[in-house]
Amino acid sequence: MAGTSRPIDARGWIFQVEDIGATQETWLPIAGLTTFTHNPGENEETADTTAFDSEGHYEQDVMQRGATLELEGQFRIDKTTKAQDAGQAYVDGEWSQRLGIDSRNAVRWRHETQTQWVVWEATVTPGEQGGGTNEKTSWSATITRCGAPTTAAVSG
Repeated sequence: MAGTSRPIDARGWIFQVEDIGATQETWLPIAGLTTFTHNPGENEETADTTAFDSEGHYEQDVMQRGATLELEGQFRIDKTTKAQDAGQAYVDGEWSQRLGIDSRNAVRWRHETQTQWVVWEATVTPGEQGGGTNEKTSWSATITRCGAPTTAAVSG
């Protein structure tokens, strides 16, 4: 029995990317998302520690942790200016164009019911965009965590 617990709505998740070129801390919401996948085991590496004294049972140690976020949705523009959504535009035009030591950027995400952001230093891989005759244009990106995650309190 689940008691008083209830499932949460997927549409309640919020994803933001930090505009590191801004003069003060600026987080840009990524609009138009229709699905996301958090894979907390992506890029995990293990070492086999099975030995004779394991008595025929497999053993391992985790040597590396990793995680990714896959974001998918609709390519969004402002109805008046025709400019791409600021969050999507930052991912496509700024972050995804950087290389080497400049390729990392901060991203944060949480559910609207949560009081803490999960904050990652990460890299991004832009996804495919496209659509058919009677479809909206798609937008996607894969964000790969670099280092350990941190948290930050929701303010404002």
